[in-house]
Amino acid sequence: MSDQKPVQSKMTMIIVAWFLGYLGIHRLMMGYSNWWLQLITFGGCGIWSLIDLIKIITGSMKMADGRELEQ
Repeated sequence: MSDQKPVQSKMTMIIVAWFLGYLGIHRLMMGYSNWWLQLITFGGCGIWSLIDLIKIITGSMKMADGRELEQ
């Protein structure tokens, strides 16, 4: 049985990061283990959330295991 997260849609991750980025939910869905840091700091006071959103839009943020997001 694999512990691998399913590949997420890029548009879904943009929407989740926009609305729930300060909670780190997009990182949890992408398989990152440090998602809780954004939860307890409210997305680094919005800075980390904005950086993640830009990285998702530009395609430079991948799934935690290195797979690309689905188009």
